[in-house]
Amino acid sequence: MNNTVSEVKVLVVDDQPPIVEELCEFLQSSGYRCVPCYSSTQAIESFASDTAIGLVLCDLHMPECDGIELFRALKVIAGQQRIFEAIMLTGRADKQDVIRALREGFSDYYQKPVDLNELLEGVQRQEAALQERQKNFQDLGNLNQKLQFLADSIDDLYQDLEKARGLGAQRRATDVDNEVDNDSLPAIFEKLSPRQLEVARLVSKGKTNYQIACELGITENTVKLYVSQVLRLTHMHNRTQLALALSPGNSPLHLRATTH
Repeated sequence: MNNTVSEVKVLVVDDQPPIVEELCEFLQSSGYRCVPCYSSTQAIESFASDTAIGLVLCDLHMPECDGIELFRALKVIAGQQRIFEAIMLTGRADKQDVIRALREGFSDYYQKPVDLNELLEGVQRQEAALQERQKNFQDLGNLNQKLQFLADSIDDLYQDLEKARGLGAQRRATDVDNEVDNDSLPAIFEKLSPRQLEVARLVSKGKTNYQIACELGITENTVKLYVSQVLRLTHMHNRTQLALALSPGNSPLHLRATTH
């Protein structure tokens, strides 16, 4: 008996109770948790209420609706957020039925009476395929989140650009804030945009990214993007160097010491 229990549940559907019981007993002894069902209606209810079900074994020919109709119903329930694999069982050697099932999306099929060891190998293959699909689905979700972050950041930068244009196309970064005299501002900061310099000065005051985001009305991720740009353009390594360079007592000698 297999001591390792799979996290994936197997929905076993057949209108003949002895077959369901035999399959469940065998699969459970092989490390799978099974949900026995004796009709399509019962299978639909079980699938809808138990999201741990990831594998489906179903008979093709059943009184209420056949296995293909059941599979279609399960796909509707699963929608775009749930993944599962289905294996068809059939007592007839009808090639057209098999082709129809595979075209519908069944991953595999076995003819009754089923060789249990072959079936187990098939279940294990589909479990591995399911896990791979779930991993890819999760990776895709993470990628979508990153793309959304990038889109939000670009939108924020675009809005900042429009605001800067509204203040005058010829405006220099040194005109943004009167807290530091233009003459005392290190030359390397003149290449910064007004918003980049604004973020740099707030960093020099010891404010966190969250505080800067609140003060400027932008997202925290956009602040991180600005800080990264400022450090790159000024050839500085960290926020401490940035703060020292913008301190009132900075000098060209002091600036050279902080940037090397």
